[in-house]
Amino acid sequence: MDPLDEGVLRALVPRVLAGLVRRGEDFDLAEDALQTALVEALRVWPEHPPKNPRAWLTTVATRRLVDERRGANARHRREEVTFAQPAPTDTEEGDDTLFLLFCCCHPDLTPTSQVALTLRAVGGLTTREIADAFYVPEATMAQRISRAKRTLHGARLDRPGDLAVVLRVLYLVYSAGHGGRIDLAGQAIRLARQLTLATAEPEAHGLLALMLLNHARLPARLDAQGRIVPLDRQDRGRWDTRQIAEGVRVLQSALAAERPGRYQVEAAIAALHDDAASADETDWLQILAWYDDLVALTDDPVRQDPAAVLARAVAVGHVLGAAEGLRETDRLHDVLGERHRWYAVRGHLFELGGDLPAAATAYADAAHRATNIAERDHLVRQAARVRAAEPRESS
Repeated sequence: MDPLDEGVLRALVPRVLAGLVRRGEDFDLAEDALQTALVEALRVWPEHPPKNPRAWLTTVATRRLVDERRGANARHRREEVTFAQPAPTDTEEGDDTLFLLFCCCHPDLTPTSQVALTLRAVGGLTTREIADAFYVPEATMAQRISRAKRTLHGARLDRPGDLAVVLRVLYLVYSAGHGGRIDLAGQAIRLARQLTLATAEPEAHGLLALMLLNHARLPARLDAQGRIVPLDRQDRGRWDTRQIAEGVRVLQSALAAERPGRYQVEAAIAALHDDAASADETDWLQILAWYDDLVALTDDPVRQDPAAVLARAVAVGHVLGAAEGLRETDRLHDVLGERHRWYAVRGHLFELGGDLPAAATAYADAAHRATNIAERDHLVRQAARVRAAEPRESS
C-alpha cells in the first residue's frame, strides 16, 4: 500500500485528528498541526516510508502541538522526527472516525457549520471542494469552517453526542451532494455505513437504507446533457439493482426492531418505487399508507415536514384521483402556497388529471419560484412539454 496514495491519506486524516481531539487537544490547533504533519509526510515519505503512517502523523502533529505550547522552533522539531511509532490500540482504530463525526455535530454549531465541518474533518475534503459542492466562494466556506472551529474552542468533546443530530447532518450531506460535482452522497453513505457498524439504532440503519435506495437511481437521474429526468421517466434498466437489494436488506433489519422512524418510513417508500418495473406498476396504495405514517410522526407536519405532505398529496392523486390530490394541495395553500414545490406538485396533478393548460401554468409558476438552477430549468422544460402536448384548436 502506497502511504502517499490520496485515498490512504484521506482515510488517515480523520482518525489522526480524532485521536488528538480525544485526548484533549483543541480542535483548531490539532487540525493545523495535522496539516503541518501532512506537508512533512509529502517531503519525507517518498524516501523514508513509515511502517505505520497513522502513528507517524500522530507523532509529528503531537510534537508540533508541544512546540507551539513551548514556543519552540517548528523546523527543529521536524528534524528530530522518527519513522516508527507505537501503533494505536484496536479500540482507537475502530471508533475514532465516529468520535470525530459526533464532535463535528456538536449542538453548539449551526446545521450548516455541522455539515461543513463534517466534510472537512471527517470526509477529508478540501475547503475548495466543499465550497464547490455548495456553490459558494472558497473564502466564504473557509470563514464558515473557521467559525465552527472557533465555536468548539474550549468546548468539552469527551461526552457522547446526539445520534439524532448526527443522522440529520449525514442526511443533509447526502441531500446536498446527490449527483453533484463533488460526491458528497458517496461520503454520506460511507459514514452511514460506519455508523451502522457501531449502533443497532433502527433509524441509523433506516438512513443507510434510504441513501442506498435513492442512490441506486443515480445513473438514470440525469440525461446525456446533465438535465434532471423525473422518476416516472427514468430508464429503470440503469438503476443499480445490487444497491437496491442491499438497501432492502438493511431496511428489513431496521423494521424488524419495530421502532419505526422517519428514515425507515422514507426508505420504505423509496423501496416501493424501486420495486416497480415501470412507473405504471408503482404500488401507490402502499406508498400512501407509508406517507400517512410519515406525516403522523410530527405534531404539525405542514410546517415541520412540508416535503412529506406535498409528496402525500401526489400519492393521494394517484390513489383517489387527481381532483382529490388537488384538494389536498388547496388545504396547504396558506402555508406552502409560495413554495415552488407546491406549484410543481399541482402541475403534476393537473397533468395526471388531463388538464394540460393548468399543468403548464403551474409548472411555469414553479419555475419562476425555484432557486436551484437545475430544478428551475427542469420545470421550464416540463411546462414546455405540456404546452406542446395541448390539443390545437382547428382554424
